[in-house]
Amino acid sequence: MRTATLGPEQRAESLAAMAERELDVLVVGGGVVGTGTALDAVTRGLDTGIVEARDWASGTSSRSSKLVHGGLRYLEMLDFALVREALKERGLLLERLAPHLVKPVPFLYPLQHQGWERLYAGSGVALYDAMSMARGHGRGLPAHRHLSRRHALRVAPALRKDALVGAIQYYDAQMDDARYVTTLVRTAVSYGAKAANRARVTGFLREGERVVGVRVQDVEGGGEYEIRARQVVNATGVWTDDTQALVGERGQFHVRASKGIHLVVPRDRIHSTTGLILRTEKSVLFVIPWGRHWIVGTTDTGWDLDKAHPAASSADIDYLLNHVNSVLAVPLSRDDVQGVYAGLRPLLAGESDATSKLSREHTVAHPVPGLVVVAGGKYTTYRVMAKDAVDEAVHGLDMRVAECVTEDIPLLGAEGYRAMWNARARIAARTGLHVVRVEHLLNRYGSMAEEVLDLIAVDPGLAEPLSAADDYLRAEVVYAASHEGARHLDDVLTRRTRISIETFDRGTRSAREAAALMAPVLGWDKDQTEREVEHYEKRVEAERESQLQPDDQTADAARLGAPDIVPR
Repeated sequence: MRTATLGPEQRAESLAAMAERELDVLVVGGGVVGTGTALDAVTRGLDTGIVEARDWASGTSSRSSKLVHGGLRYLEMLDFALVREALKERGLLLERLAPHLVKPVPFLYPLQHQGWERLYAGSGVALYDAMSMARGHGRGLPAHRHLSRRHALRVAPALRKDALVGAIQYYDAQMDDARYVTTLVRTAVSYGAKAANRARVTGFLREGERVVGVRVQDVEGGGEYEIRARQVVNATGVWTDDTQALVGERGQFHVRASKGIHLVVPRDRIHSTTGLILRTEKSVLFVIPWGRHWIVGTTDTGWDLDKAHPAASSADIDYLLNHVNSVLAVPLSRDDVQGVYAGLRPLLAGESDATSKLSREHTVAHPVPGLVVVAGGKYTTYRVMAKDAVDEAVHGLDMRVAECVTEDIPLLGAEGYRAMWNARARIAARTGLHVVRVEHLLNRYGSMAEEVLDLIAVDPGLAEPLSAADDYLRAEVVYAASHEGARHLDDVLTRRTRISIETFDRGTRSAREAAALMAPVLGWDKDQTEREVEHYEKRVEAERESQLQPDDQTADAARLGAPDIVPR
């Protein structure tokens, strides 16, 4: 299998190829479900294409809590089937499909009541572990353990002594969600799928009642394409209803958006060796280890404003700070917050008005011939959603199609990752990089780290870190543009790296250096390079302004002060 490259030439070739002949399956939407669906379809032998209106994972799939988990709180709702399914997927991702991207992470659940709470919570966590082991995919994670208050405070000294009487520690897993999606789409392309981001669907092609393809606008080049397909899969998440409206069919269900925001704070602001999970009056709050940082989240509120750029208000930030500070000995302040990001969960509308009570399970429908819609679900179970969507599409294909095989398809970078990890000291000696840098590359690219190292071999200057974001090498910026489909500065600073939320300047001090590295790869002239920097700075300014506003409406208006960049 060849390693796919998502450079500018490959994007142009894919768009042209998709327009040349009828595909078996065309996927609309480049989040985790859409890219997972493209991988599922192409590995069944189907001629497959995928288009995304903006950047890969630019919506919900880059703004999650970055957890791969069974959903411990769904046990409390007695949703055993969802938890069982998610735990199986967590195990597959950790052990087989993406060990380079998905890592174990410990969480501490502080107990606030003597006796009954330890029995109640302990029973739930024990069942969680037992369900994981019963599926045969729990061996990669340590079992839960009960801790006394003294032991819990040794593990997490940041906690106030009066905030707990004891604790339970258990394990789940985490990943960089946007990086995962980029790897998914590259894996699909390596098996023969055709993929293009910044390719917006503007309408559907119909023959009578049947959907036979889509009209696509090349947002970068300005061209228009008609892409015909025997089955089109709408995997657009919170945009599902908008996409269905282009067909003139709302569909058999409605998708509501629930906003969740997260704060990113430096690791030294919370003294702990473990993540935390805290109960709130509405749901749960996570404090998640994230490299040299913590992610604190999330909220769960309805959102009916701009879907492309959901805004975090001052009230959202205060909500999270107040809740996490209720258990911290040294409280966090606004000055401790390095980054803020907001995302929208696509929830299937139910009878309840409370978004936290809407379904996290997914639904697949075939509202009109030739069109499949998949919506709902959670990140961890994307592969199951993709399988169900392709199974539904297959019903509309007059041909014998193989069963799903993605349970046994490792993502690019997984094969050889463990061997390279074991040889990381030798790789460091060979390349002249510090072993910590090699570990960083392996945990972001797996065995594809060799491709990044090849760039450094040609230009040793790329081995230097970015001057204002020294967690990342200059080579990673070039690689994002040449291999990972990044088309704009925002793509690199926000999704291919996490500089936009991991630095106090939100990436503005890295913008000019990163743009200069991308320019030769993408053919930018001086004017375009300057526009990229100016746009990014305006985006950060608009986000900062929105986070000072008191409510969703004013925050949304402030965030929309920086429109999306469009190449001239």
